[in-house]
Amino acid sequence: MTPVEEGRPRALLAGASRRWVRALPWAVAFVLCVALLPTTIVVLTADYGLNGGLASALAVAQAAPLLLAVVRPLQAWYVVFAADVAGALALLGVDFEQRLLWPFPPMELVGYVALCLALGLRERRRTLVLVWLATAGANVGLGFVAPHGSGAKELLFTILGGVALLLGGVLRERYEVQRRLVEQETISEAERGRRTLLEERARIARELHDVVAHHMSVITVQADTAEYRLATLPPDVREEFTSIAATARESLGEMRRLLGVLRNEEAHGELAPQPGLAQIGQLVEATARTGGPVEFTPCDAEVPEAVGLSAYRIVQEALANVVRHAPGAATHVSLSVSRPAGGQGGEQPADGQGGEQLATGQGGERLTVLVVNDPPPEPPAGPLEVGGTGHGLVGMRERVRLVGGTLDAGPLPDGGFRVAAQLPLTEEDLT
Repeated sequence: MTPVEEGRPRALLAGASRRWVRALPWAVAFVLCVALLPTTIVVLTADYGLNGGLASALAVAQAAPLLLAVVRPLQAWYVVFAADVAGALALLGVDFEQRLLWPFPPMELVGYVALCLALGLRERRRTLVLVWLATAGANVGLGFVAPHGSGAKELLFTILGGVALLLGGVLRERYEVQRRLVEQETISEAERGRRTLLEERARIARELHDVVAHHMSVITVQADTAEYRLATLPPDVREEFTSIAATARESLGEMRRLLGVLRNEEAHGELAPQPGLAQIGQLVEATARTGGPVEFTPCDAEVPEAVGLSAYRIVQEALANVVRHAPGAATHVSLSVSRPAGGQGGEQPADGQGGEQLATGQGGERLTVLVVNDPPPEPPAGPLEVGGTGHGLVGMRERVRLVGGTLDAGPLPDGGFRVAAQLPLTEEDLT
């Protein structure tokens, strides 16, 4: 069923994943060849009374090409079809009983049907139609010179050959449709993953604008008002502050122009302040209202706005996954600030959840964000997401990479799930 690639023909079913399926066409062809070759010789000589040498030559020409049909079925058909017609004409020169099938004995029917099936698995519709027309034409033409008259049984060659061609063609087209569907699903999945990544990056860029714009605005105001707040400033220092304010305003303008490119139509109204650690408690309360108990260990430490925003989004996505995939499961959310002992990573989170250690490779303080859920109390009635893509983890990883942290997410042995992120807090560690 595998097509010819780069001019080199491949065996039928060569693309199958299982070894025995790939070997099946060779095994069938070998069995048919071994069985039909001596059978054809015996039947043509003993029953039909054909000369032994001629019967042997016809038997070889009709059976041996079945091995070639595994790789080149059309070329094998040329040989077998010509040999079958030649055999029918040769039988006109001998006197055989009327009960015997003519123009094509049963052995030839078996080999020809197998050959037509191989043709259907490899060739296109046009070729199959031409093969069937040639088969029907030869069968009908020989019927006019039938030694004992023609009947319905003489048309078996045409009927069985057509059925085999049709069956093989249907199987081949079904395989092609399935193969293309799998390829399209693979491409679509890759595109969805890429689109999710780009959308998350655009969202991060929009949020960072709101975070950075605040600080840039403060710099602009301080630089503009310095000469009024500090009356003893020398003229060159005032000029420097004026230059700083102009540069800050220009930077803000550039950021807004870039943000206009990133924002979509749905994002024009996003004017609310970006959330941080203080708003994580609201996420926990909202999740608890869905029916699953949630334990929350807050952290009141002052963290950079980018880190707080990343922590909020990580917890938001993790809790959303709990609601989707483990409804009703007990969940533990923990925030803590820690410093690795001796300047090395590997300190255990404060609440001890998760069962394994993380290392950031940074020597400064870090914020540990931990979300662990138990198995759901009852298996969901049906899968909420069939063949999950894990696109939520894409956003988490982008958030963590934004601030130079690490993320560890995966299932637990008891059936739960764990998301653990460590985000550096010192300025020299933020990247």
